[in-house]
Amino acid sequence: MKRRSFFRMGLLGGLAASLLPQTLFAGEEAEAETLPEKSSGPIVLSTWSHGMAANAGAWEILSQKGAALDAVMEGVMVTENDLTNRSVGIGGMPDRDGHVTLDACIMDHKGRCGAVGFVEGCKHPVKLARTVMEKTQHVMLVGKGAEDFAAEMGFERMDAPLPEVQEAYDQWKAEQRDRLEKPQINHENHDTIGMIALDTKGNLSGSCTTSGWAYKMHGRLGDSPIIGAGLFVDNEVGAAVGTGLGEAIIRVAGSHTVVECMRHGASPQEACEEAVRRIIRVHDDLSGLQCAFIAMDKKGRYGAYSVYEGFQFAVKSEKIDELKNAPFSRKW
Repeated sequence: MKRRSFFRMGLLGGLAASLLPQTLFAGEEAEAETLPEKSSGPIVLSTWSHGMAANAGAWEILSQKGAALDAVMEGVMVTENDLTNRSVGIGGMPDRDGHVTLDACIMDHKGRCGAVGFVEGCKHPVKLARTVMEKTQHVMLVGKGAEDFAAEMGFERMDAPLPEVQEAYDQWKAEQRDRLEKPQINHENHDTIGMIALDTKGNLSGSCTTSGWAYKMHGRLGDSPIIGAGLFVDNEVGAAVGTGLGEAIIRVAGSHTVVECMRHGASPQEACEEAVRRIIRVHDDLSGLQCAFIAMDKKGRYGAYSVYEGFQFAVKSEKIDELKNAPFSRKW
């Protein structure tokens, strides 16, 4: 037996043996539905229900044999353009000091990546992240430095919060909530759109963009702009995106964990499940702690898994265009 095959079999056997007793969490549910093993041709996945429109934007590029990198940028820009979205882009909710701060990152099949964090007034932070990747020697710019760079590059600046968002913030502030409450990140409070795509050349790319946790502390960054936490792409193996409570995803380097599990032989589905199990293991209190991952490998196989029920992800290929319910560990 070749050493590589021996290592892979040993790893999988050990992984299976070690995980069997740990998967039987109290209240654990069976998979919400069976996920396909793979998809032929280009394919794009994204998080939550707004991923359907984002996928359609990405598909305009993928269906014309365009690059996955272009697809994942243009796709999530559809969501950034939606000013009714309260968790992504200029329409997002502010922090507790009244500032709408935006985070985004992008990564291509060559391992190049760019990110921005704590940025105000930028209509398309994901495009700014790509500009950081392509026009600078850096990976991440934050705050005023990122805003100055955006101005230098000719990016459009928009005022925020929007009037209707400001009204909601004023009401919240009037209630004298002087402490951060633990978030219920589910359904409409999902805080992120993440996207991963495989193009006709077999190349992977991914992106992630968010306005973050509503009424967060001023200066807070979650996992979304952090390469290896909110997003990771390895063109030899696969790609993954995380969503949910960013602090929890950061603690286990979530997206990198998913990709490394795939590297060592796990399917995208098994890899997502393992990352969620690690989050569960390192938290004593799981009440309200929703986190989820989507993943895709080089063959177009994909998977998804969440701590709690309710996570949905969108899939689009030549044969499918659906919003799916992800398997999960626990009911609320």
